[in-house]
Amino acid sequence: MAGYSSRVRVDIARWQQAGLIDAPTADSLARDIEANERKSLSFGSILAMMAALLFGASILIFVAANWDTVPRLARVLALFAVIVGGYIGGAVLKTRDHAAIGEALWIVAAAAFGGSIALIGQMYHLSGDEASALVTWGTGTALAAVMLRSNPLTVASVGIADAWLFLRGFDYFSRSEFPHAFVVMATVLYAVSFWTRSQPARHLIILSVLSYLVLLITNHDTLQVAIPLVIVSALLFAASVLAPDPVDRIVQLGGRLPLHALLGFLTGLAMIEFELADESTYNSGFAIASVIALAGIVAAIVLAGRESRGLRWLAYAGFAFELAIIYVVTLQSMLDTAGFFLAAAVLLGVLALVIIRVEKRMKGPVAGGVAA
Repeated sequence: MAGYSSRVRVDIARWQQAGLIDAPTADSLARDIEANERKSLSFGSILAMMAALLFGASILIFVAANWDTVPRLARVLALFAVIVGGYIGGAVLKTRDHAAIGEALWIVAAAAFGGSIALIGQMYHLSGDEASALVTWGTGTALAAVMLRSNPLTVASVGIADAWLFLRGFDYFSRSEFPHAFVVMATVLYAVSFWTRSQPARHLIILSVLSYLVLLITNHDTLQVAIPLVIVSALLFAASVLAPDPVDRIVQLGGRLPLHALLGFLTGLAMIEFELADESTYNSGFAIASVIALAGIVAAIVLAGRESRGLRWLAYAGFAFELAIIYVVTLQSMLDTAGFFLAAAVLLGVLALVIIRVEKRMKGPVAGGVAA
């Protein structure tokens, strides 16, 4: 997006110099580009975040390594000094136009807060487990994100919530109930992301909710969860295609709701196909699910493929998966090894031909939108 904005600014200057537009029009176009420019992390900002995480880890490791030799009061004061210093120092740097370094210090403070929970809990022999510590850490990070209106801290809080989900979701030996509380966490964090203007957090939350549903499918009746997932995903896709501007004003995903909806649609159908597949006989339920999946892929490419390269490639991947699973379920018992390779070659050839033809059509005379 940054490259696109730079090219448009150059074009505006050239148009003005050539007399195609006047100065007020050029200024209006430039202001519109600046107002709608998608802010992205620069390479320097990414390095600053990585350095912040490493710095925070080094502090925690140093404190932990010298834990027994440091007086108890000094331990607590040192940890709180890192937390307070990180948040206050980051805020000061943000006000002085050093946004990347300021956000990096906030990440250091959030990491120090998480480490402090574990170290202080160990020092005072506080009861609790890793999951409870993650909830406390995530809550504190989310509150900091709200108070500081920080995009990276919002993303970090979503990551901590994801860690809690997978820690509880895969804890088969001591788990007492499924982590349904993640739905509440995701809802709250999605609301927070509007305040902190964190579109990456919203994308991550949607992917996290999809992961939650996959875990739910593996722990409950597959069809009871997968079928509603397919239906809701199809409805969201239809809404985002038929009314893109109103829908995106609500979800604020930068026009990428069709991509997420297609991913949910394909994931739900894949789980249904795994449930209905029969290794020895042809299953009519599996056939219906496969037809729906292929029809959905074609519809997604036709309705929204021109506007999103990411959606097209997801559709291609889904198409390849469908070809593979249809072969495995319906043809594997009828072909030997040589036939398998022959069938695979034919299927890949068909897939390549379809992709080539679709890409040529998408690059036709009608101008497409920004590729996702």
